[in-house]
Amino acid sequence: MLKKIDLYIIRKFIGTYFSALLLIVCIFIIFDISEKIDDFVTKKAPLKQIIFNYYLTFIPFFLNTFSSLFVFITVIFFTSKMAYNTEIIAILSSGVSFIRILYPYFISATLIFLFSAALNHIVIPPANKIRLEFEAKYIKSPYQRKSLNLHLQIEPNLYLYLTNFQSSTNRATYFSLERFENGILKSKLMADYAVYNNKTNVWQLNNYFIRHLSDSSEIIEKGLKKDTVINFSAEELKQRDNIVTSMNYFELQDNIREQKMRGQNPSKALLENFNRTSMPFSVFVLTLIGVSLSSRKVRGGIGLQIGIGIAMSFSYILLLRFSEIFIQVGIANPLMAAWIPNILFTIIAIAFYVNTPK
Repeated sequence: MLKKIDLYIIRKFIGTYFSALLLIVCIFIIFDISEKIDDFVTKKAPLKQIIFNYYLTFIPFFLNTFSSLFVFITVIFFTSKMAYNTEIIAILSSGVSFIRILYPYFISATLIFLFSAALNHIVIPPANKIRLEFEAKYIKSPYQRKSLNLHLQIEPNLYLYLTNFQSSTNRATYFSLERFENGILKSKLMADYAVYNNKTNVWQLNNYFIRHLSDSSEIIEKGLKKDTVINFSAEELKQRDNIVTSMNYFELQDNIREQKMRGQNPSKALLENFNRTSMPFSVFVLTLIGVSLSSRKVRGGIGLQIGIGIAMSFSYILLLRFSEIFIQVGIANPLMAAWIPNILFTIIAIAFYVNTPK
């Protein structure tokens, strides 16, 4: 059963955590408005969309990105204050073990973990979809993708190749489609260029040439224009790398399977998938470090402990970013990259816990 001291610590933990979130969000919005005000005015973004389509959808993403930082600073701040006021010493002197003191901390961490996981899996993806559409229209420049040399499988036994793509006109040059049956080439379509029609979802081929192959003959088809429908749109070529953050769980799994089928590298989608659980889990690791680090009374007040806490929080975020670089250069797989920060900081947490006076 929860004791008064448990409720006291939980109230301190949760209250300080959400107070820190509210303060940081207000500061962020002020700085972000000052940075983007020129874009809003130049592109005539409606005030209603700025508030509801951008800031209200960006806040959950921002909160969850730095949730671990807020948790760590929160634990360091109020635990250091308790230690400075000799509250921790009084609790230990009354016969309460250090492990028992951790109970309310981990109850609070569990509540925050559930809150963060719900944001990651349920709230943030649809909110990101609205935010990314707003940013594409009013903040970021149109996405241009010229030099491409794309070669992928768009359906079983159907392969697409194109050299260049101009996103402003939906024009792909040196467009090619190859169809195989049982590993044998059955037809090959080539066109000088193809233009995608967003309304009809059709690729219009220009100056095309088709070879129809069979066991004993070959039929050649030529023409100036021809419409063709394939399971691939120009919008897929315009997608930015962060599009995976707007996908819910089922869309993300479909995207991973589709990229694997097409022979693409789904590392970004896989990392996003694993991070949605690994980042909320870091709350438990950083809570243990925070309590172990700040539960002792030190000379000079709590300033040093808060400074160490902030430094370690940023180290965790920096390590998380480095793990993403490891994926891009092929050093680590997405599962390892997502969980390496938690594994390393768990070792640090155990070391701090063992050396904490109890």
